[in-house]
Amino acid sequence: MILLKNIDKYYDSKFQRTFVLKGIDLEVNQGEFLSIMGPSGSGKSTMLNIIGLLDQPSAGELFLYDEPVLNLKEKKKIDYHRNFMGFIFQAYHLIEEMTVYENIETPLIYKGVKGKERKAMVADLLDRFNMVAKKDLFPTQLSGGQQQLVGVARAIVGKPKLLLADEPTGNLHSSQGEMIMDILKTLNDEGMTIIQVTHNEKFANYGKRIIRLEDGLIRGDDLVN
Repeated sequence: MILLKNIDKYYDSKFQRTFVLKGIDLEVNQGEFLSIMGPSGSGKSTMLNIIGLLDQPSAGELFLYDEPVLNLKEKKKIDYHRNFMGFIFQAYHLIEEMTVYENIETPLIYKGVKGKERKAMVADLLDRFNMVAKKDLFPTQLSGGQQQLVGVARAIVGKPKLLLADEPTGNLHSSQGEMIMDILKTLNDEGMTIIQVTHNEKFANYGKRIIRLEDGLIRGDDLVN
């Protein structure tokens, strides 16, 4: 389903080349739940952004469903983002002019989901995340943890085939974090492919496989017991 072949990401300055990722080979099958771990600066988020077509590698190949995707036209990339992928960002990326409800609803509008169905899908997640009372508030009126919950809800509302999650529990207290991980595990059990970046060993073990990055290299690729 996802194949990275000899992926490099580097930045050139006047006198040296600095690698963020080096020689990354990785295959992710449909329905896997993959956790990527490693120290800060090891290339975790960069790898996630390359898989999500948000960043271009400096060298190597990336395939989604056997299709090479690194030189796609912008229209095709947008199509992948709308109909195939969901993103949970570390920095939320909520639309400040939109309410909680509108932020969660937006991906469904882009996908062409009818109004009545949208209403039911958003209501279900607001209820599940205990956010019904906050639905008419704007992101600036929410705490960091609440914004994170809205970001998670927006990412999963359209049931994407692939969910890319960069520290999905990073701004949440432990019980909220466990709730989010339980939801992600359920979605994975239902067939969603999930790749998460996390510093949390306990939450990494919700995945079926843990990739360990260090200095831009894959140092470990282990199945979770």
